Amino acid sequence: MQKTICGKLYDTEASTVVKKVTSGCFGDPCGYEETVYVTEGGNYFLYTNGGEESIYPEENIKRMSKKAADEWIANH
Repeated sequence: MQKTICGKLYDTEASTVVKKVTSGCFGDPCGYEETVYVTEGGNYFLYTNGGEESIYPEENIKRMSKKAADEWIANH
């Protein structure tokens, strides 16, 4: 997935996974995944996706500061 936020491109295929957390199993309508990525330029973002009954029924990307990413990683 790609998304441009504030003029910066965030691309899951061109970035490195830092940490991924899943809830449920594939096909579970309540299941979801959260993945923190870092771009080559050092920008962090959170990719979310899930089943239609989950907290993330649609794919999305949210940019994160390094501090927010570090806190997310420590708490997940």
